[in-house]
Parts: sequence; C-alpha cells; structure tokens
Amino acid sequence: MERAQDDDVLVSHIAAFDIGKAELTCCVRVPDPQREGGRLQAVSTHSTMTRALLELLDELIGLGVTRVVMEATGDYWKGPFYLAEAVGLEVWVVNAKHVKHLPGRPKTDKLDAVWLCKVAERGMVRASFVPPPPIRVLRDLTRYRVDLAVQATAEKQRVEKLLEDAQIKLSVVASDIFGVSGRAMMAALVAGERDPARLAQMARSRLRAKIEQLEEAFHGGGRFDDHHAFLLSTMLARVDALQADIATLEQRIEQQIAPFAEAAARLQTTPGIGPVAAWTIIGEIGLDMTRFPTAAHLASWAGFAPLVKQSAGKNKGKNATGHGNPYLARTLGQVVLAVARTDTFLGDRYRRLVRRRGKRKAMVAVARSILTVIWNLLSDPHATFTDLGADFHDTRRGTQRAVRHHVERLQALGHTVTLGPAA
Repeated sequence: MERAQDDDVLVSHIAAFDIGKAELTCCVRVPDPQREGGRLQAVSTHSTMTRALLELLDELIGLGVTRVVMEATGDYWKGPFYLAEAVGLEVWVVNAKHVKHLPGRPKTDKLDAVWLCKVAERGMVRASFVPPPPIRVLRDLTRYRVDLAVQATAEKQRVEKLLEDAQIKLSVVASDIFGVSGRAMMAALVAGERDPARLAQMARSRLRAKIEQLEEAFHGGGRFDDHHAFLLSTMLARVDALQADIATLEQRIEQQIAPFAEAAARLQTTPGIGPVAAWTIIGEIGLDMTRFPTAAHLASWAGFAPLVKQSAGKNKGKNATGHGNPYLARTLGQVVLAVARTDTFLGDRYRRLVRRRGKRKAMVAVARSILTVIWNLLSDPHATFTDLGADFHDTRRGTQRAVRHHVERLQALGHTVTLGPAA
C-alpha cells in the first residue's frame, strides 16, 4: 500500500456559485455547532450587479467562508471572481466537466450549486489556472492583437479574391501582394490606371526581374471596373486601419511587458521565439511556474500531451491531446514552423520526426520540447538556453543505431561483417 496523492480534506467553511448572466445561485456550507460532524447549508439567489455581489461577499466573510468555488461559465465568472479576489477570499474556478451533472436527478441552479459545494468541500475538484492581475492585463492585450491580426489576414484574402474576380493574377507572380510593389500597383488600379506595362513598371527590388510576367498578370485587367476599384479601396483602407491598430496595441504591450522584460529576453534566446511570441507566452502561462510542478504538467495543461485512456488493461482512443489553450497553441505552432527552418537541435528534431510521424505529430512533439525549454527558463532566473546542435542525434545519440543498421543491411546481402577501430 502507498499513500494516495489526493487526501480527502474537508474544507470547513466554503461557498459555491452557479453563475448566470443576470443572477447567480450561492450555496454555503459551514459546520453545525450543535452537532458534531454535522453541516449547515443555505442556498440563495442573488443579482450579478456589483452592489448585490459585494453584499453577498460581506455575508460570506461574516460566516467565516474561506474558499469560494465557481464554474467557468463563459465570461460570466470573471466579475464575481475579481470582486471576491479583491476582498481577500480564496477563489477557485473549476472546469465544468469536472463537476459533471449526475444522471437520475433534476438539473436546477440550486441543485448544481449544492453539488458543486459538496464536491469542492471534499477536495474532489482542482482549481483552474487564473493568472495574477498584471498577467491578465497582458493576456487581454496579446489576445486582442491576435484577433486583430486574424481580421487583417482575412481582409487581405478578400483583396486577393477580388483581384482574381477581375482576372488580375498578381498573386501568381508576387509572393506578397501587400509589399511595397504590390501596394503601389493596387493604389494605381484604384486611381484608374489600367495599362499592364505601366503597372508592371511599378515593381521594386527583386520583383523587377519579373516585369514580363507582371504585364501578363495585368493583361486581363480590362474586367477591373469602378465596382472593383471601390471595393479594393475600401478593403485596403480596412487593412491599413487594422495594421495601425496593431501597431498601437504593440506599443501598449511593450509598456505592460516592461516589468517582465528580463524573462521575455530569456525566452527569446530559444530558436523561433521572437518578441511577439514571448509576449503571448508570458501572457498565457505567466511567470510563476510553481503552478506547474513539472514541465510535463505545463505540457498537459497546454494540450500537448496525449491523454491516457485505459480500460480492462487496454489502451483506448487515438492518443489525442485534448483541448488546450488555443492562443498558446497558435503561437507555439508558429514557433515550430519558424524553428523547422533553422540549423538547430529543435529544427533537426522536427525534420527527423516529420519523416517518420507526419507533420501534425512532429509539430506537437517539438512544441512540447519548446514548452519544456520555456518551463525551465521561467523556473530558474539563472537558466540559459544552450543549443545541442543539429548533429546531436547523428554524433551522440544515433551513432550506434546507424552502425547496427548498416551491419544488418550488409548481413542481409550475404556479407560477414567484422568491426574494428579506425586506424
């Protein structure tokens, strides 16, 4: 027998909120002074307006409540959470799947609040990760930046579709139609220029080597009329506005990240992680790695670890990783794509895995390795990143494997192989 990791600890004074948009149901459970081991329970409904919530929290403090537990219901939990946190209560947000409604009984707000309170007082749920206020502010900024970047990308795709509708094949010749050359050409189209030769002569730098191809791309521009010009002008203005908003947001992020500049700089020593990726990573996981006891805990929370599903001694499922943090996953995906083109250990690891396991599994595996590096850099302020080199597997890990492979191949061809040290 060994000691269990999750001892059944009873939280004596506890409250649970079942939260909706307009009101919440509160269940309070405290010890019964008249009966040893007994519990007193009270259930009430309150408005989610600030004044009503503050009155409720005062009542809970008066009853000696030490922990408030609530489900992560949309964004409705944030107001009660922030207010309870501000008055000094210990607040837990728990995953609704961990407090799943039991079949065979009615489902009401009152019963949900009571059930949540009962399982929470026995330590049968775990608190979700909610970063401290400075990190929450940074997270809001970095997530909004991602949303604006997505909108800008969508608007650029609409521009490309509009040009295709007018039989202008600019995107076939130019890899980025929103570069200096592409923007000049589209501005000329809006201004009324239709001559393919004049439009092609607006090319700059390396694109000038494709003058003939550009003329051919604009040859079908006779279909580009005032309707297309109006839409293109509107779309370009929208792209410029979004990019200006992103630039303003980045200035604000740089101000907010200033207290964490040292940690951000250490993260940027990792291949593939630039300033924007470092901002997002800190905004999503924070700096306090004690919340994640090991790097494996961080990888599991982020959704980069296969879920274990076993029944009757057999593994079930497809080793899926489950749902993690989408903003962190997007950033790590971009980091992996960047590091895959580098001559580093992580780049070599990606290229080795993609040959054997495919692109998706290789991205997950390398992203997990990057998370391990991130956890170590943030756990120890004195830790530094050291690249093992792109030849690590060949010179240190894969030498004996390569020898065995070649020996087996020669033996299969009917040769007798004797190995000896090089002279």
